[in-house]
Amino acid sequence: MPFARTTLLLIAAAVLLGMLLWPRSGDDSFDRILDADSIRIGYAIEPPYAFVDGDGEVMGESPEVARRILSRLGIERISWYQMQFDELIPALQTGRIDVIAAGLFVTPARAERVLFSRKTFRAAPALLVPDTNPHGLASLLDLQRHPELKIAVLEGAVEESLLVDLHVSPSRLIRVPDARTGYAAVGSGLADAMLLSAPSLRWCIRHGTCPHAALIQMSERSSEARCYGRGAFAFRRSDSGLAEAWNEAARTYLGSTEHLDLLSGLGFGPAESPATIDTEPDCDD
Repeated sequence: MPFARTTLLLIAAAVLLGMLLWPRSGDDSFDRILDADSIRIGYAIEPPYAFVDGDGEVMGESPEVARRILSRLGIERISWYQMQFDELIPALQTGRIDVIAAGLFVTPARAERVLFSRKTFRAAPALLVPDTNPHGLASLLDLQRHPELKIAVLEGAVEESLLVDLHVSPSRLIRVPDARTGYAAVGSGLADAMLLSAPSLRWCIRHGTCPHAALIQMSERSSEARCYGRGAFAFRRSDSGLAEAWNEAARTYLGSTEHLDLLSGLGFGPAESPATIDTEPDCDD
């Protein structure tokens, strides 16, 4: 343990030294956080990206990666703010929180509103359907071919925009505030399917949150979906100093054995690691 603690302190010291030497944009956002030794992080409940465990601890891919990055920056105190998914970006913009840690997907529209970090994972879209899959759904195109079907999506999430881009009528969408409500909509028959990321639906099936339901991994990628699912942290656009410091601290962690072990423990597969992002077609952020 003393050796491990010494190693961690050396890593933190090296990162902080790098921050001092690294050319920054001039704003004092990182210095303010460092002086306060405290940061406010917003999240929404959607396992495995973010959730609260039985002991009341905020856990999941984004919170746990955030802790490791902040430890490297020498910041130990975190104030966690749970809110609905569509409240996160407004809360960031109005200064209620400093960072979003919720498995937020990078999109051009969001990049006009927030400053994204290095990408931390890559996820594919998937469908949650009744376990018999009565409509034989296997792809996004199948959703176009069945205009009678109702599809649950998270309010303000990428999946809603994806379906609109595929010319699925907005009247067919059942917008829900969180993933659990979407799962219930499918279970009750209110929705015929829910479109969400594969890691989220895989978690739902594995942990018994979605009884009598099945996960349908997309059998193809439409051009609209090719840039789907690239997750990152988000900062205010004015806080480039904080974003730069965060990215530099994350540089040696993301894709490391420690990081891949964390992702694996949360149900992410090899194809969902940060390394796979570089193999994707160019996407405008």
